[in-house]
Amino acid sequence: MECVVQGIIETQHVEALEILLQGLCGVQRERLRIHEICLKSGQHLASEVRLLCDLEQAEPSWTVKHVGGAMRGAGAEQISVLVRSMVESKTSKNALRMFYTLGYKLDHELLRVGFSFNFHRGAQITVTVSSINKMLKLHATDEAVPVTPGIQMVEVTAPATAETYTEVAAAVSSFCEYLAPLLHLSKPGISTGVVPTAAAAAASLMSDGGSTTL
Repeated sequence: MECVVQGIIETQHVEALEILLQGLCGVQRERLRIHEICLKSGQHLASEVRLLCDLEQAEPSWTVKHVGGAMRGAGAEQISVLVRSMVESKTSKNALRMFYTLGYKLDHELLRVGFSFNFHRGAQITVTVSSINKMLKLHATDEAVPVTPGIQMVEVTAPATAETYTEVAAAVSSFCEYLAPLLHLSKPGISTGVVPTAAAAAASLMSDGGSTTL
């Protein structure tokens, strides 16, 4: 399982967000360039398979990620993050051909370019900041263009189990409060737009140079 929240930020404020994350996390950022291929099977509309190719590696590496349906019920509604089933594993470059053979079909593909922070703060948390780009031709990552110019996606995820998701969700929610002046993070699919305090918060962070660690 994993806990996840998402939000958006204007590209002009991404440097300020990076400064804030650097101070909060205490680790160096990792560059991100991921070719994401989303596959769906007609028999399982609530789930999807994502093939992720890490293009930052000297030899591109592949990961398969199965994303299931979100947790439902009163418990799910009372927490501010989405809890969903998720299984992830390393795979080979032949995985796409295998899934096509199994009856999966290409739903869409994206190129994510940006950076991520991986750290422990009450839970093992990953923050990803990236521009989302679409391919004009099948698998043509070199010709990708931004889906929403001037806007970048921010995603916060943390692995969890059926026994720990409550604590993990609380840790994610607590961390997201520190980012609130720059962006609002919510369950995927809930559009909240950019926050009005972002410009002032970014200016303050840029002038401080990230010298304050929370």
